[in-house]
Formats: sequence, structure tokens, C-alpha cells
Amino acid sequence: MKTSLHFANPAKQNEKSRRQIFEAMERVISSGSYILGSEVQEFEIAFAEYVGVRNCVGVNSGTDALILSLRALGIGHGDEVITPSHTAVATVAAICATGAKPVFVDVDLDTFTVITELAERAISGKTKAIIAVHLYGHPCDMNGLLELVARSGVHLIEDCSQAHGAEWNGKKVGSFGSVSCFSFYPTKNLGAIGDGGAVLTNNDELAERIRLIREYGWDKDRVSLEISGVSRLDEMQAAILRVKLVELKKSIERRNEIAMLYKNEIKNTEIILPTTSIHAHHAFHLFVIRTKNREKIIDNLNQLKIFPGIHYRRPVHMQPAYLKYQQLDGDPLVNTNELAGTVLSLPMYPELDSSDINRVIEGINNVQP
Repeated sequence: MKTSLHFANPAKQNEKSRRQIFEAMERVISSGSYILGSEVQEFEIAFAEYVGVRNCVGVNSGTDALILSLRALGIGHGDEVITPSHTAVATVAAICATGAKPVFVDVDLDTFTVITELAERAISGKTKAIIAVHLYGHPCDMNGLLELVARSGVHLIEDCSQAHGAEWNGKKVGSFGSVSCFSFYPTKNLGAIGDGGAVLTNNDELAERIRLIREYGWDKDRVSLEISGVSRLDEMQAAILRVKLVELKKSIERRNEIAMLYKNEIKNTEIILPTTSIHAHHAFHLFVIRTKNREKIIDNLNQLKIFPGIHYRRPVHMQPAYLKYQQLDGDPLVNTNELAGTVLSLPMYPELDSSDINRVIEGINNVQP
């Protein structure tokens, strides 16, 4: 009997590292230190080294990583932050949580990432930052964005929640901006068994400020220097992430192998396959095709017990909570709206075997126009 295939399967990855994960969990339980202890510290050091930056601050989630980064940069009421609408709601929710206004710009149809020229056009006197979302594992145009922020003086915040291990010109994403934000949600390339996130930066003062506001604004004597909530990466998740970080490079290599098989063998003319910039090393968090025949392909795959995903069916600017941020006289977000009706995420995780991959390929190739 054929097993079900989904666009992601974190349980498979956890099973592969089950022994090491349980050993790490036992280490935490036996330590008696459960909040911001040695496991978090060691993971922060290891992940900062992996990305190639000086500082990593573990927090509760990728969303909190964005919120704390914006706050640390002094962004709030009356400010504007440029962002794509073709992204997870979390990107935009974080902006709104600070009281700032999201300003949506369109994305490139090939890379699914923000178009630099449109970001430049959207800059106003109120713009304080651009959030570059490295969507699906493909880096943004860092050449153009770095030139833009250098000219304009706005901050560049990297949303790396789907791009652990991706590179631009041989340099890891997360090492370019004023600050970068990662999610360790279970389905990510580097996923916890629960929530988790991190903020990375080469700015030591900014890192210290983020550490301050991640825990009640406390100084070393637990005196609150400013009003803040709490957002901590816990010891158990940090220990698990340390186990998985060891295998991340190999995991991304396997994702790229699977992506190449899909690209070489999917022959359905109704499908537009993803492309990769010559400057980029894709992390393939998701393998996202485009097709105007989406519902028929989904039905056909479902019959084969293959369940793809849609990321994202409704762009953020079209969701009820965010309608007030639509630019009625600005960028019409043509590409964003087209992607909402055509994107489809195929199964993509390192534990897929050759028979799984062939099932997906045959299922798509056999769909009739």
C-alpha cells in the first residue's frame, strides 16, 4: 500500500535523528537548567558560525524575531516598512505589531522575491526598512538591494525563515542585512519540534538590545530598563536544533538533488518549473511550480495519495485584516496576484526516496491538458 506524500514531512526527519534527539532531550532534563542555559548559548554560537555572523539571539519564533528586530531598530508608529505581499502572513503581521505600516511591492515571477526597482520606487520619507523575504529558499537580489539601502539609508532586514543554508554569491543569506530573522518551525530546513526562532546580526550593540527586549527589558541584575514582553528559545528546542544543524548541509544537498530530478523529468507542458539565479544557491525549502491547471493537477495527485501545498493561495494584501494597507494608486501587484492562482508546492524533503520522487513526476506528467 502506497504511503501518503505531503509537501513536507518533519516526522521523517525526526525519525532519522531519533536517537540523537532523545539523547539531547535527556541531557536537558538532567541538567536542571531549562531557560536560557547552555543549550541556547551553544546553539547561538553554532548557528552564528554556520551563517557567518558574529551574533545570534534565540527567540520564541520567526515572527517574534521580526518583531524584536523592528523594535531594536527603533521602527514603530508612523514608520513604513517595504515588504512583498507574496509571503507568509507572519512577515506583515510583525510589521503591524510594532505599529508601523507595511508597504507592499511586487515580486519577480521567476524567483518569487521582491523586485528591487519597485522597492526603490516605494521608498518615502517615512520608510525605515525593507524586509527581503528569501522565499521558498531562493535568495533575493542582494546585489540590487544592498546598493539600494546604501543609497537610501534604510535598513535591510532579511526574512530567512524559508532559506536556511541558501547563498548569494557564495555567502549565506542572513549575513547581508542590518539584521536577519530565522524561523525554526518544524517544517523548515532547520526545524525544531515546536516553535523557535533567532535574530542574527554583525552589529554587537543591536544584538545586546535584542537580548534585552527578548526578556522584559532586563539587565544582568533583572532590572527592567524598558517595557518589553518575553520571547525566549527554550533549552529543549535549542538542544534539538543543535542535533539537526550538524546534518543541515547534507540535507540541503539532498533537496537540490531532488529538485534537479524534478526539473529534468517533469515534462508536462502545462507546468512552469522554478528557476535559480546564477548568483544563488537555492535551499529548496519548497519546490514550487506554476500552472493554470492547478486544481486538475491537485485532483490527480490526490488520487495517488500525493498532497501538494499552496504557498500562498491568498496574498497578504487581499486578506481581510490587511485590506486597509492596499496601495490603491500604486503598484498593482500583478505578479503577486498571478502567483496566488498558479503556485503549487510539490513534496520536497530529504527523506523522499526514488520511488516517491517518481510517483510525483509520473503523477504530474500523466495529467492531461
